[in-house]
Amino acid sequence: MITRAILPVMALALSPASVALAHEHAGAHQQPQRTIELSVFEQFEVEPDLVTISAGVTNMAPSAVEAMRENSTQMQRVIERLKSLGVDAKDIQTASINLYAQYDYDRDLKRQVFRGYQASNRVTVKFRDLVRVGEVLDALVDAGATNLNGPTFSAENDAEAKEEARKRAFERAYQRALSYAQMAGYSKVKLLLLSESLVGNGPVPIAAPRAMMAEVADATVPIEPGTVSGGISISVSYEMID
Repeated sequence: MITRAILPVMALALSPASVALAHEHAGAHQQPQRTIELSVFEQFEVEPDLVTISAGVTNMAPSAVEAMRENSTQMQRVIERLKSLGVDAKDIQTASINLYAQYDYDRDLKRQVFRGYQASNRVTVKFRDLVRVGEVLDALVDAGATNLNGPTFSAENDAEAKEEARKRAFERAYQRALSYAQMAGYSKVKLLLLSESLVGNGPVPIAAPRAMMAEVADATVPIEPGTVSGGISISVSYEMID
C-alpha cells in the first residue's frame, strides 16, 4: 500500500520536465523554413518643382560690434531684394551666423597678430519659379551677397512617381522569387516580410567663389533644371511552397 501511494506522486513531479524534454525533442526535428531573401531597387525621375539657394554675406571690421552691424545691414539688403522678387518670407530661413577673431602670423615677431573680426550670415532661400533662377542669382550678387551655393533642384510633388517605382520593385521581387522557387522544385511563394527605404540622389550645388562675383553680376547666369532622381529600395522574404 505504501509503494502504491508513492509512485503516483513521483510520476506527477517528473511530468513537467518530461513535457519540456518532449517539446525540445520535437523542435529538433522540425524542417527548416524554405525562404528566399531579395533586395530590389527601382529608380524614378521627375521634373523639379522647387529650387534651393544658399546666399551669404561675409565682412571684416576692427571690432566685433562693427563687424556684426555691417554684416546685418548687408544681409538685410539681400533679404529685401529677395522679397522684392516675390520670394515669400516663410521661404527665407537663416542658416547660420558666425563671428570670428582673425589673426595673421608674423614671422618676424614670431607671434599671432590680431587683424579684426570676421562676421558672416547665411540664409537658405526656396522658390518655385524655376524660370527665374538666373535672375535671382544675379539679384543676390547685386544686393551684396559675397558667396552663393546652389541651386539645388528637388521635387515636392513626387508621390505618383514613387508609387509607380514601388509597384515595379514589388513585381520584380515577386517574379524573381517565383522563378527561384520553380527552379528549386516548388510551385508558389508566400510573402513573409517586406521593408522599404527611400533613396535620393543628394544635392549637387553650384558654388560661386567670391572672386567670380564681379563677373557674375555683369552676366545672366544660365540655368538648366533638368530632372531629379530618387529610388525605392525594398527587401523581401518569401517562403517557397508546393
